[in-house]
Amino acid sequence: MSSFFVAIATLFATVGVADIAFIFAALTKDNTPAERRVFATRGVLIALAILLFFAVLGNAILDLFGITIPALRTAGGVLLLLIAIDMVFARHSGGTGTTDEEEKEARQAGDISVFPLAMPLLAGPGAISAVILLTTGAKSDLEFWLVLLAIVAILALAWLTLLIAIPIQRLLGLTGLSVVSRVVGILLAALAVQFVFDGIRTSGLIPGLTG
Repeated sequence: MSSFFVAIATLFATVGVADIAFIFAALTKDNTPAERRVFATRGVLIALAILLFFAVLGNAILDLFGITIPALRTAGGVLLLLIAIDMVFARHSGGTGTTDEEEKEARQAGDISVFPLAMPLLAGPGAISAVILLTTGAKSDLEFWLVLLAIVAILALAWLTLLIAIPIQRLLGLTGLSVVSRVVGILLAALAVQFVFDGIRTSGLIPGLTG
């Protein structure tokens, strides 16, 4: 079960569940509740399909490009660490959300469910990297299925968050969401460093660290 909770914590941060309320509320402030519900449902389903695709075909993708598991764990750890640093210092990059240019383009579009909601807001580079990292690192079929369950659980939570985005925005405010984001960022930073340690240890580059 520890793999499940690691997957939950990692995906909670990389999907950006704590941040999507503000972004979604801002992008849909002029839409009706019914339209927001359609955008949320369609966006989450598309994001789920994207993440499950990379979860199931992660090993095949790595084999296609000749990427080893230790290299993936090290690179993924570095990427997650950068995301964690952004979260702790309240900086926004394209790793877990939208850039300013993407938000501007989204406001001009009528339907935001595919872009930017499904990608890159929900299934962004950080989430995709985390999914491949978690599924390829699974040591048994049970761990693999627990990671898939974690993906479904996090996106279900994201869907609920989107449905009540405006009330959450009013209740927690910027300060409340910033506190949640920073706490999760600290936990993600520790997980990211552990991924880097594991990648270096199993790479065989440093004698005596393998195993």
